[in-house]
Amino acid sequence: MRIKDTDKSSFISDVSISDSSNMRESPDNSVQNNACSHKISDMLAKETDGKSYKAHKFSLDNLERPQLDYESNEIIWKKTAETIISKNHTDLTNESQNINEPLLTYFLDGSRRVFKVDDIAYKHGNRSVIYPIVAGQISVGCCKRQSKKMFPEKLKQEMVLSIPDIADSSGKSGFFQGITKKLNECDQLKRMKLEFSGLLPYSTRSDDNKKFEDKGVAKIQDRMIEREKDLVVELARENKLNQNNFLVKDGSLEYNPSKEDRQDIKKYQKFKNNYRWIIGVSKSFDPEICVDVNGKSNPGFIADLPLYHRTPVACYENERLGDIQFAVWYVRLRDKKRTRTPFDGIIKCEKILVTDSEIERGMESELVNLLSAHLIAERNPVCYGSDLRWANHIYPIYLTEQFVRSKFLATESFLHLF
Repeated sequence: MRIKDTDKSSFISDVSISDSSNMRESPDNSVQNNACSHKISDMLAKETDGKSYKAHKFSLDNLERPQLDYESNEIIWKKTAETIISKNHTDLTNESQNINEPLLTYFLDGSRRVFKVDDIAYKHGNRSVIYPIVAGQISVGCCKRQSKKMFPEKLKQEMVLSIPDIADSSGKSGFFQGITKKLNECDQLKRMKLEFSGLLPYSTRSDDNKKFEDKGVAKIQDRMIEREKDLVVELARENKLNQNNFLVKDGSLEYNPSKEDRQDIKKYQKFKNNYRWIIGVSKSFDPEICVDVNGKSNPGFIADLPLYHRTPVACYENERLGDIQFAVWYVRLRDKKRTRTPFDGIIKCEKILVTDSEIERGMESELVNLLSAHLIAERNPVCYGSDLRWANHIYPIYLTEQFVRSKFLATESFLHLF
């Protein structure tokens, strides 16, 4: 698709996404008439000694989602994380209007669609307990800008099922892998050239006060994050990221290092090095955890950001992520007079502090200004109607998001599998 830029202030005058032939299109809805002799839910119940109740199928994306860990009280604000210490907002109007060559080259976004597809009962002692089965589609993609056009760079897609851990009554190793293989033998999946990449067991403990549906969704969300991390590793391994080609990741960078990464110093440093040329940009954030230069909660300081200004950079750690330090700051893309709330039009920016110099002194203020000015120049040039996030979008991320979501299997075809 080709989208014309109608905002003279944006340096992108003509942006398009040209789809490549190796990207799989969603199968036509007509294939759903070719029914398999057994639905996936029936096969799953049979292979796990459960009883399917043929429950109503519905989307879980519009329901209340599990609370994200990075919005908890584990965040520790430490100090200023830039070389020039300031207590005031920084004006970037001139810098954002005088950009010739874009510094931001790659754009990454991940998306998932999750559905409750069945209720299956399993024996728990002398009684049967009914648990939800959650199915999900995952799509993670990266687009590259070249000569003011956007092209698909990488795409990772998966179909997964999240089921209760009690489904494996034997406790044998490889049980869920074996069930996945049997499900993929379904004729309908073969005709549609689809397969499930795995079964993700969620905990059936009831002492944590979490809904089973939320646990299933959280497992699929974690799987999507792992695919995002895999894509970042591939880009870093291929040396596509450098000081002239940054990657913008939609959302937070608070990826949890693996246990193996933590235990090996070299692997841990390599994990951080993969994110040297990456910034995370969040369209939404919790204003209560916004802090001023003194590390005190001050959401008003963020809300009062003038147009095309940024806040000072703060450094924080999250105990869950070990000793990784993050630089975080906020940038206003839109005049608050034209938005619904004081926080509309503001994006949260993150960068992992990788080098010893960054950890000791913080980011170079000149680099912070440069990245912020480029993000301002990338702001969405038009309002996309019903999308209430328009004020917080940056244009290439919006296009990447549309590309990623266009690769989902149609909802009717997906639910028909069950």
